[in-house]
Amino acid sequence: VQLQASGGGLVQAGGSLRLSCADSGRTFSYSGMGWFRQAPGKEREFVAGISRSGGITYYADSVKGRFTISRVHAKNSVYLQMNSLEPEDTAVYYCAARTDNAEAAQSIHDFDYWGQGTQVTVSS
Repeated sequence: VQLQASGGGLVQAGGSLRLSCADSGRTFSYSGMGWFRQAPGKEREFVAGISRSGGITYYADSVKGRFTISRVHAKNSVYLQMNSLEPEDTAVYYCAARTDNAEAAQSIHDFDYWGQGTQVTVSS
């Protein structure tokens, strides 16, 4: 599994960004996927998770109603649409994959593979 996250950048509060994560390996079709983030001086935290089918999604309370996770199997990719961004959303965002487990998950310990991270900075 090789995860490549992209789409981060600098945006003003209230703006939007769309993160992408492509899996060059063969396990994408079998795996639940997720997004996490880590702000300076803080622990990595769960943002959103999605099942293999895409039918089940989980969100952290802090992003519900603003972020949407989705996936496209034909592109081996998972996305995170982020709207109404706030300065508190500033962090490095990581995509993650489970090992041959189709279920959606929320715990960092449920994910086995991690992308390199993409920086999201929201200015006030």
